[in-house]
Amino acid sequence: METITLNNGVKIIYEYRRGDLTSFSIGLDAGALREEGYTKGCAHFVEHMVFKGTDILNEDEINNRLDKVFGFNNAMTNYPYLVYYGTCLSEDLNEAFSLYGSIVTKPSFKEEGFKEEKHIIIQEAMEWKEDLEQYIEDELLYNSFNKRRIKDIIIGREEELKNITLEEVKDFYNKHYIGENMVISFVTSKGIEEIKELVSRNFKDISVGKKLKALDFKENIKEGVYKKSIEGLKGSKILYGFDIGNLNEKEIEALYIFNMFFGEGVSSILFSNIRTKEGLAYEIKSNIKYEKGIRLFTIYGSSSKDKIDIMKDIIDNIILNIKDYITTIEDLEVYKKRLLMKFAVNEESSIRRALRLCTNDIMFNTDIHKKEIIKEVNEEFILEVVEKVFKKGALQIFK
Repeated sequence: METITLNNGVKIIYEYRRGDLTSFSIGLDAGALREEGYTKGCAHFVEHMVFKGTDILNEDEINNRLDKVFGFNNAMTNYPYLVYYGTCLSEDLNEAFSLYGSIVTKPSFKEEGFKEEKHIIIQEAMEWKEDLEQYIEDELLYNSFNKRRIKDIIIGREEELKNITLEEVKDFYNKHYIGENMVISFVTSKGIEEIKELVSRNFKDISVGKKLKALDFKENIKEGVYKKSIEGLKGSKILYGFDIGNLNEKEIEALYIFNMFFGEGVSSILFSNIRTKEGLAYEIKSNIKYEKGIRLFTIYGSSSKDKIDIMKDIIDNIILNIKDYITTIEDLEVYKKRLLMKFAVNEESSIRRALRLCTNDIMFNTDIHKKEIIKEVNEEFILEVVEKVFKKGALQIFK
């Protein structure tokens, strides 16, 4: 892997991979966390509007060309970043990347189509709650923080979206779509000098801009149990959230190893005790959200309304006696191996690798999940980390 920073501040991350495909990701520190002073949802609105037209292409022409040269392409707004990404044949890279360069650096932001796009985004926001696993996470974040941007959904709520103006969208774009704020990653068989020339040519007009100030994430999660009645919900759902914002790099890796035997897979502690032995849940798992501005260890489960409290009691008891579970682990090396294998499998796809290289650099200014750190972790250290994690958390219940 190699990195190059152009004179206008654009950072290129290059990784060679043999094959006929090239994947790239154009990322910016321009996600929802950067909306201070703007209407919530503005970052996501920009993502939509850049595809409406450029200085020389209208929306139909953009869509036709995207379908012509890409095997896969998409865009995504998250809290800490916004990315445009795709995979094409390496022989079509010049055309494919030039198209995205035009979309990202030369959007027309015309009034025509703005109201229609607003209607589409509002509809997206209205349908957001239909994904109940996402909905319960949103409610947990809303109830667990007072000021952090993550207490409101990424794309904004209906009442806020109605107030966004085209001028506000343009202003957000002009402030955040700058060279100093951009990372472009490639996983390709093309040579690095060819990639450098390609980026230089297509992003030569982007302004250097003023480096954005660092964001403040000092507010910690509020402890509490929050319950909500959901109309039409036949079962019940539960989501624990534990603050991991204060963990260092080695502690985070220890938590990832712990999660392999705690809540991942059908042999995990959660699955064995709640589903296999008791038959209480049709879904039970734990997960780590480790991104800039949102760092949580979560436990998620679904059950019937009459069993959810029993499931909660079992989870609480497991947490209370977590030392007994960790000290009886027979072969920690197996879980380390599984974790490293999971990361490797995820990155077999060149587009996933390109996305990880890009987003990790935006969020952490480095890659994460270093093998040498994972191999250093032992049972005692895992127990120390997990006891720290389980000290402070919140709980959201849907019935």
